[in-house]
Amino acid sequence: MRLATWNVNSVRARLDRVLAWVDRSDVDVVALQETKCKDEQFPEQAFRDLGYEVAHHGLSQWNGVAIASRVGLEDVATTFAADVPVFGDPAVVEARAIGATCGGVRVWSLYVPNGRGLDDPHYAYKLVWMESLRAAGRRWLAEDPAAQVALVGDFNVAPTDEDVWDPGFFAGATHVSGPERAAFRALEDAGYTDVVRPHAPGPGVYTYWDYTQLRFPKRQGMRIDFVLGSPALAARVSGATVDRQERKGKGASDHAPVLVELDGTGPLPPLY
Repeated sequence: MRLATWNVNSVRARLDRVLAWVDRSDVDVVALQETKCKDEQFPEQAFRDLGYEVAHHGLSQWNGVAIASRVGLEDVATTFAADVPVFGDPAVVEARAIGATCGGVRVWSLYVPNGRGLDDPHYAYKLVWMESLRAAGRRWLAEDPAAQVALVGDFNVAPTDEDVWDPGFFAGATHVSGPERAAFRALEDAGYTDVVRPHAPGPGVYTYWDYTQLRFPKRQGMRIDFVLGSPALAARVSGATVDRQERKGKGASDHAPVLVELDGTGPLPPLY
């Protein structure tokens, strides 16, 4: 089974690229973030034409998450807990999570709040949101230690200094602050492992590059997109990579897809 996650930064604006990549990469399940559309606007038929079932959760032109699967898609949920934090005026549960069981794996496509600034209300919201996810994830494993769970997506956190091109550049900014990194470690302490890093060691391996200041050609990126696996899922991982090639060219997302191979089902494209 080949599982991927990708913040596509508007699925409609990049539909041709997304479909071509999904087809070329031969993924069984792909989790998408920042689809930037309502449910009725999501190009579901285009994915179905490639053989994928689709579940999408989008409420507006912001946020939005989806899962496309060709190995089954069951028990779809759009919140991971009854107490998922709300934000905005009026306050709402944003479209930042969707879960489905695909080929026996419980996949959660997650778009963690950005935080915006250390003194912004969105930052406090981000930390509470991550704590709610941690509590849910821990509960799932307490209920079934053998559960195969994949928490995947754009976490908007670079958990170590090695995950940014220049730690000094980000001093005093979000994504690298102590509380955010502690929230990420808490997910790991709850039983979820970063299954990509052993197969794609740093430094210099990133998943996101800002559009400005020629960050991509300068290799000035951040690693903020992850696949966190439960123990049972992590034991199945035989390979992982970041498809940096997909960040190149006209009309690219500012994120690259992250792929994970389970049970040695086939070779992944070479890293970078």
